[in-house]
Order: sequence, then structure tokens, then C-alpha cells
Amino acid sequence: MGKPTVVTLAGALAAALSGIGVSAVAQPAAQPAFKFEKCYGIVKSGKNDCATATSSCAGTAKRDNQPDAWVYVPTGTCDKIVGGSAKPKQS
Repeated sequence: MGKPTVVTLAGALAAALSGIGVSAVAQPAAQPAFKFEKCYGIVKSGKNDCATATSSCAGTAKRDNQPDAWVYVPTGTCDKIVGGSAKPKQS
């Protein structure tokens, strides 16, 4: 009778632990306390958040302060950054 008890306990323990993992995954992600906006013209080379007019991937800005490269910043911040613009700049 020793082996069936060990198997039963191991199965019960596995079921209990898997239930903990499922409940942790099922929780909604916490929302940030503030919203974000795109800010153009302030990005360092290779640090852009997404595609530019001349490239298709994040991290591909060719030079610092590239006019069409952007990063996300908290809403209202871009206007306060020297050189920042909420719209793509002309080259």
C-alpha cells in the first residue's frame, strides 16, 4: 500500500501546484499609471522603438536625433524635451 499512497500524494501535489500557476497567469496585467506618446527626433542611434521611414525594425536608427525615428515617452513629456516633436520632422 505504500506505493499507491506515494503516487496519489505526488499526483495531488502536482495538481495543487499546477492550479497555483494557472491562477497566477489568469490575472490581468497591471496597467501603467500614465499613457504614452511617440516622440520624434530625440532618439540615439540604434535606440528607436519601432520602424522609421527608412527602416522596418526597432533599434535601426542610423544616427542620433534622426528626424523620423521615435521612442515612447509619457504623454506630455515630448513637448518638454529639446528637439522633441509629436510628429515626424522633415529631414
